[in-house]
Amino acid sequence: MPRPAVMKLTDDAVERVREIMARQDPPLAGLRVGIKKGGCAGMEYTMDAVAEPSPKDEIVERDGARVFVDPAAVLFLLGSEMGYETTKFRSGFTFQNPNQVSACGCGESVELRAAG
Repeated sequence: MPRPAVMKLTDDAVERVREIMARQDPPLAGLRVGIKKGGCAGMEYTMDAVAEPSPKDEIVERDGARVFVDPAAVLFLLGSEMGYETTKFRSGFTFQNPNQVSACGCGESVELRAAG
């Protein structure tokens, strides 16, 4: 029985990840999601283009979109849903994360606890 994915991707996130992957020449293997210390709330999500995935990455794949989860971020992202939104003022990936304790006012950084 396959193990459940670390996180889910919304339809909008799938579409945007596929667009980013295909736009590169040669096409990317996918995008890597991670977390780093920073921002006023303590942690920030990171997104990086991936030509060659690490064998340690967790892979979330749906309809041709591939997201690699940095092993150091897995416990902080368990149960999350990655989306993509476009508003009047910005566009970007979003995270609905049950491990998020709080966020800063600007929305750029979050406080996370490891899934237990």
